[in-house]
Amino acid sequence: MIKCLNLGCGQRFHPEWVNLDLHPSNPSVQRWDVHEELPFPSGSFDVVYHSHVLEHLSKQDAPLFLRECYRVLRSGGVIRVAVPDLEKIARLYLEALEKASQGIPGWAENYEWMLLEMYDQTVRERSFGAFEEYCGQDPIPNWEFVYGRGGAEAKAIREWIRGRRHERPAAPPMSRLSYALRNPAKFLNHKILKVLLSKEDYEALQIGRFRRQGEIHQWMYDGYSLARLLQATGFRNTKRSEATQSQIPNWAQYCLDSEIDGTPYKPDSIYMEAVKS
Repeated sequence: MIKCLNLGCGQRFHPEWVNLDLHPSNPSVQRWDVHEELPFPSGSFDVVYHSHVLEHLSKQDAPLFLRECYRVLRSGGVIRVAVPDLEKIARLYLEALEKASQGIPGWAENYEWMLLEMYDQTVRERSFGAFEEYCGQDPIPNWEFVYGRGGAEAKAIREWIRGRRHERPAAPPMSRLSYALRNPAKFLNHKILKVLLSKEDYEALQIGRFRRQGEIHQWMYDGYSLARLLQATGFRNTKRSEATQSQIPNWAQYCLDSEIDGTPYKPDSIYMEAVKS
């Protein structure tokens, strides 16, 4: 049986794999920060996989991360990477711009969505950014287009946002004294910073903390740049794939890039595989 590693798995993991994530959603998922070295000896795995992780690393950190992936793979092992497809985003943006400019019905909304895909997760200063407002519309005017881009993930996020807006009011927050007693270091640090910093500097600190927690996109890839990055790391035989297609044995049955019926989980993705020399 081959040994497989899923990095930054979120809620898409398989019990036969070794699954790592910064915020484990299941007891079978190990906690791990993408900026740390992988806690495994060299040559430990036959497969390393990560989906929509690489774009959350800076251009400088991405090669370091991929070198760790290379290290823990055995010779001849396979890496599979899924990231948002920058080329497709750019081409759809230009198509939407042209058709919206011509006044073709429905394309003004598609143009707005493509702008969000290009920029929102790069510039946002709060969780979900403008994406939350757009997906909170009822109905979403161009849902078929949005679903075609985001797939099951877009549907899940839309339902989560709507559910949160209709849930019961939250319980009253704990008193300041109660919070201070339970979190003395955080409480004291918060108070000191508010005294030492101006309002603008304090707000900038909070934004900076948010932008460093891993939600934003720090770089984007197309097929050409992703292949070059993998090759520069030492991988060979780079090849584009599909959601249900792979040189990894029994890939489709794991349902990591696809649903049970074979539809892509994240249709906006580019899938690429390569082999360790």
